[in-house]
Amino acid sequence: LEVLLVAGGCCHDYAAQTRILKEGIEDRINAHVTIAYTPNKSTSATFEIYEKDDWAANYDVVIHDECSATVTDKEYVGRILKAHRDGTPAVNIHCAMHSYRWGDFKKPVEVGSDNAGWFEMVGLQSTSHGPQLPIDVAYDKEHAITKTLADWTTINEELYNNVQILPTAKAIATGKQAVKNKKKDSPEAATKIEEAVVAWTSEYGPKKTRIFSTSLGHNNDTVADGRYLDLVCRGILWTTGHLDDAGKPTPGYLHEASQP
Repeated sequence: LEVLLVAGGCCHDYAAQTRILKEGIEDRINAHVTIAYTPNKSTSATFEIYEKDDWAANYDVVIHDECSATVTDKEYVGRILKAHRDGTPAVNIHCAMHSYRWGDFKKPVEVGSDNAGWFEMVGLQSTSHGPQLPIDVAYDKEHAITKTLADWTTINEELYNNVQILPTAKAIATGKQAVKNKKKDSPEAATKIEEAVVAWTSEYGPKKTRIFSTSLGHNNDTVADGRYLDLVCRGILWTTGHLDDAGKPTPGYLHEASQP
């Protein structure tokens, strides 16, 4: 598989995470990862590759790992989305969920509205996250991507909120996080359990392009965790049609030493 990994922007160690992802993916599945990286660490980071109309032509799947929250150029974002509407699958990681947003994006967007485009591709609308604390991840044991994966608990990570799950999306993993109550005099319990969808699939556009997304992946140690890399790789295989309903990869696409 030819995989394009687009990474850069605000708030994350993308220089390290691109290396971690490339090595982790190529070690697990039969894939070659090309990196499109920018050292721009602001929320306005853009990528030269997106300036071409046929930017995704040479790739089987695109991993969006950018954090470009204040990029609102509709023509630029439109070029990105067109590639996926035309059939190029996508894997969206972490801050990709908080990119390319404008208007009153903190309220549920309406499908087809001016500010709904990126959320429609992603399949889930998220706008913020809580503190960095461990997240208990529970998988849907029926979906092909997660059927063979064991539940796990992350290190300190960010639990992204769910404003809404769009009709085209299906949740395949939930996360629970115990958050301490900041109000010392509050009659509520000392901790509150926050819960949100942390991995999901969706179909996008007239060709029902396969999309896989996970909001996990803030810290380097999480990205480097074998359990995280297994999830991402199975998402790649599913979006490209190389994972059957039983969760078994197409012969030749999963390296024999890889687990699960």
